Amino acid sequence: MNFSLTEDQRTIRAAIEKICAHFDDAYWLKKDREGGFPQDFHAAFARDGWLGIAMPQEYGGAGLGITEAALMMQAISESGAGFSGASALHMNIFGLHSVVVYGSEEQKKRFLPPMIEGKDKACFGVTEPNTGLNTAMLKTKATRHGDHYIVSGQKIWTTTAQVTNKILLLARTTPIEESQRPIDGLTLFYTDMDRKHVEVHEIEKMGRKAVDSNQVFIDGLKVPVEDRIGEEGKGFRYILHSLNPERILVAAEAVGLGKAALKRGAAYARERIVFDRPIGQNQGIQHPLAARWMELEAAELMTYKAAWLYDTQQPCGAEANASKYLAGEAGFKACETAMLTHGGMGYAKEFHIERYFREAMIPRLAPVSSQMILCFIAEKVLGLPKSY
Repeated sequence: MNFSLTEDQRTIRAAIEKICAHFDDAYWLKKDREGGFPQDFHAAFARDGWLGIAMPQEYGGAGLGITEAALMMQAISESGAGFSGASALHMNIFGLHSVVVYGSEEQKKRFLPPMIEGKDKACFGVTEPNTGLNTAMLKTKATRHGDHYIVSGQKIWTTTAQVTNKILLLARTTPIEESQRPIDGLTLFYTDMDRKHVEVHEIEKMGRKAVDSNQVFIDGLKVPVEDRIGEEGKGFRYILHSLNPERILVAAEAVGLGKAALKRGAAYARERIVFDRPIGQNQGIQHPLAARWMELEAAELMTYKAAWLYDTQQPCGAEANASKYLAGEAGFKACETAMLTHGGMGYAKEFHIERYFREAMIPRLAPVSSQMILCFIAEKVLGLPKSY
């Protein structure tokens, strides 16, 4: 059992840190205040070939695993970019995995290289206003007409829909009452965001202003049959292949954000003098920071255990979900403790902690709630009866 990074993995982390160094705290503070997708940040990663880190080499990717992708995303978040930086790239890493696994050779050649090169940007159209995590009950419909489908419906919390030209879209092609099981009859598409038939309304939110979240209204969107991924009616099963990597990456990003906050908290504790001594000399300051370090390290270990299991093609559902839960909690508590360590100055934007604190809510809420993870562990790991 070896917990050390390989030489290649250390090289990856160093390369990511070098790129992130060009996008300092002032850059992300400005983005947090003004909004606007970080195009130059996205372009820098595209230029150096990192957008395809987990994509197959034959389509221009690096062919590496989720472990390396998690290392990259953690380094981005830990640099101070937080979830603003991580979310700008996140979809590239896990979003098209369903295409990689289930797409035809023609589709992979058509879809993957533009995504890896940064020419295409995609959003993930799954969640709907009235279904939440009950994906089988989604209402967006796709009706086939010869060589194409007509899609109408709504999606919500669709990240980057303001700036994307592609959408990975899950829609119902067979009415639920005609399906053998609720998860049947859902079909996956990867297609153009035709703005004549897609209306995007940005949701004003608590944090991560640089990366938009949206409600999407689809009315009569024409989708060619050749943009359907795999077989009709099996889309739900296809997106499951993206869920564990997504949880692992969110966990890595949460750990990175927590470490960024902890670093600032410890530095302030060393430097801030009150009553003629640094506040970090007081156990009331020391102990919470020390506890946060331990929690982050434990969450990080679970995250990379889950990534290792995934990369070695072993079952990892429990570990992926646990890593997201543990990292979300540890990252939030680290940000909270860093703010309390700073006292009133933690509330000031110029110290960046309040930005971290707001973004730390993201991994606690998405892509799945903490309560649903607890239900999953109770049922699948502990063998308890299903509660919903």
